[in-house]
Amino acid sequence: MPESDLSDVYRRYIACLNAQDWPALGQFVATNVSHNDREIGLSGYRAMLEQDFDDIPDLHFNIELLISDAPYVASRLAFDCAPRAKFLGLNIDGKRVSFAENVFYEFRARKIVRVWSVIDKAAIEQQLHA
Repeated sequence: MPESDLSDVYRRYIACLNAQDWPALGQFVATNVSHNDREIGLSGYRAMLEQDFDDIPDLHFNIELLISDAPYVASRLAFDCAPRAKFLGLNIDGKRVSFAENVFYEFRARKIVRVWSVIDKAAIEQQLHA
């Protein structure tokens, strides 16, 4: 698949997340998807995302950087949100925080099969102690 096509698929995936269009998630994510080397399947992936939106009502995925080298996509996602209570083990309690997530995806047949994600927790900790 050409890299531009993979970038377009990824952008549509992010739009799907932001719309919380859970029935459409299977168009972008494989049934046997793994997250950080743990196979959670499509239902587990969806549950993880639904929980994220429940914990962070104003959650919005903003693509800050996108690099495509088929079958991989690397993305830096920027967030500016107010988690309700705890997030990453930190007591946020509704305070607005900004942070980034660096994510790598592997695609097969235009669907995400593996995700590796690292959230910049130190940036959040710094804001909480400021």
